[in-house]
Amino acid sequence: MTYAPRPELDVLIRRVDSEVPLPAYAQPGDAGADLRTTEACELAPGERVVLPTGVSIALPEGYAAFVHPRSGLAARCGVALVNAPGTVDAGYRGEIKVIVVNLDPRERVRFERFDRIAQLVVQQVEKVRFREVAQLPDSARAEGGFGSTGGHAAVGAGSGEQTGGNRYASVVSDREGQ
Repeated sequence: MTYAPRPELDVLIRRVDSEVPLPAYAQPGDAGADLRTTEACELAPGERVVLPTGVSIALPEGYAAFVHPRSGLAARCGVALVNAPGTVDAGYRGEIKVIVVNLDPRERVRFERFDRIAQLVVQQVEKVRFREVAQLPDSARAEGGFGSTGGHAAVGAGSGEQTGGNRYASVVSDREGQ
C-alpha cells in the first residue's frame, strides 16, 4: 500500500543567532527536526541549564510545536528535558529554549556550540470548548489512575504490596530508604 505524502506546512523561522543551522530532519519520515544549542556548557551530575537554540518561529493558528528529548542523548549521556515535551504555542515569537538536565549519577556532560540537543515536532492541535457537567459518562478504565493497567513486574510483586492503581509509594519514604 502506498501513502500519498501530506503537503508540507510552511513555518516562518527567524535566526536569533545568524550562524545556527536551521532545524532539520535527519532522516526521511522523521517526526522531529533537530534543534541545536548556540552555547557551549558543561553540566555536572544532577545539574540543569536552559540552552538557547538560536531560532524563533511563527506557527499558524491551530498548530503547536513540541520540544522532545533526543533518545541518543538520553541513552548515552543520561540527558533529559525537565519539561518534556516543552510546548511552543502558535502565538509565541521568542527564542526557543530547552531545559536540559544531566541525570547521570557520576559523569559530567559537555555541550558544544551547535550540538543537537532536542527535536521539534510540529502538530495540529484542536481548540476545545470545556463544557461542565455534573457527571462524566462511564468508560472501561473509569477512574483507574497511573499504573492501573499493570504491565510491569513491580506492580503487585514482591512483598505483596500493591503500588499500581490509585495507590502510590511515598516519595518521603523513598528518600528515607524505607
